[in-house]
Amino acid sequence: MTDAGVRGAAGCGRSRRQVMVTGYGAVTPLGHSVDETWRAMLAGRSGIDTVDAIDVTGLGVRIGGQVRDFTPSRYMPTPVSRRTDPYAQYALAAALEACEHAGLVVDERLAPRVAVIIGSGYGPVGSIYRAANTLRDKGPRAISPFAQVTTAMDSAAGEISMRLGTQGPSRAQSTACASGADAVGAGMRMISHGEADIVLVGGADACVTAVDLAGSGNARALSRRNDDPTAACRPFDVHRDGFVMSEGAAVVVLEASEVADRRGATALAELTGYGASSDAHHWTAPHPEGRGACLAVEAALRDAGISGSDVDYVNAHGTGTLLNDATETAVLRKVLGDRVTRIPVSSTKSMTGHMIGAAGAVELVASIQVLRTGDVPPTINCDEPIDPDINFVPHRAQHHERMRIALSNSFGFGGHNAALVVRAV
Repeated sequence: MTDAGVRGAAGCGRSRRQVMVTGYGAVTPLGHSVDETWRAMLAGRSGIDTVDAIDVTGLGVRIGGQVRDFTPSRYMPTPVSRRTDPYAQYALAAALEACEHAGLVVDERLAPRVAVIIGSGYGPVGSIYRAANTLRDKGPRAISPFAQVTTAMDSAAGEISMRLGTQGPSRAQSTACASGADAVGAGMRMISHGEADIVLVGGADACVTAVDLAGSGNARALSRRNDDPTAACRPFDVHRDGFVMSEGAAVVVLEASEVADRRGATALAELTGYGASSDAHHWTAPHPEGRGACLAVEAALRDAGISGSDVDYVNAHGTGTLLNDATETAVLRKVLGDRVTRIPVSSTKSMTGHMIGAAGAVELVASIQVLRTGDVPPTINCDEPIDPDINFVPHRAQHHERMRIALSNSFGFGGHNAALVVRAV
């Protein structure tokens, strides 16, 4: 381990292990892999369209980011796909891609030290709704004996653990839109404090349902641009009118650097900082002064041992809601100072929509890709930026040299805030 990899653990004086990202996988409205998703992001292609997988008749919001043409049999046996909710199917597919990318095979020697943490804001809501309808329409004898498993928040983590044979801790993380980022942070802590050597972490959600579109629509949180879906998600644009509900998953493989070295694994990036906080303010609105968000970002930078002037790229939470984007802009100006006007700040949600629990994990993958390539995905639909001095990477991707450190923000309903810092290797 390098000297740079030994840092004081947050809140204590002992050293901690360096945490590397060695693999990643994704299933999104833009594609069924990281490569497909990344190419679509750089092309500025939107994955948002009119929802056709469910009946949207009578709904005020009829657009969303769907995972299209997903074939579960490519990733799992039929008995598994029959018992699992789509959110768990997406998570398992992403985990398999991540392991293949990392060259990770969980054998008897590794298994006890490999953990799984999957974040989700909504969990297996589709399966819950179907089970409730079956009970109502057909009675208790029609309920599957797997219902209590399929409708559990930890079902994605459990399916991944059983498929791969991991024997370390496996658990769910649920903190609304911050779930994926918090899962990554929890996995980082496990490794840095010696509780595990390898952790598969990420997030997944499949909440493009009639109930969730109706509820979030009634809360006036969703864009109502039903006639122009690809232009609906408008982060940091003056004319934004809400976020777009979306679905998907991403999983990354985190490893202690010495374990990755022994395996001969290639490090894609180093995960150096994580911070989390709560607004303690309102269920759906951020604190008007962004106090909680500031605490999370400052904690992540402090954990990474850097200041705001060291950040080269920000993957913003950037939902396209009136309050979030204004608050996040103010937070970035406060925490990063003048640096925020000299670096690219983009929101990939403008193309993927808001994947809720999957968002933080997908956006971490995008941040790593920025550090590896220097290519920065755009914020499409940002026609009139709310802060003209900030480079929101409007419309088209940009290339930047010497991208060393990226910050990825995730702020959720309930006042959950999380931030991740990743460093190029």
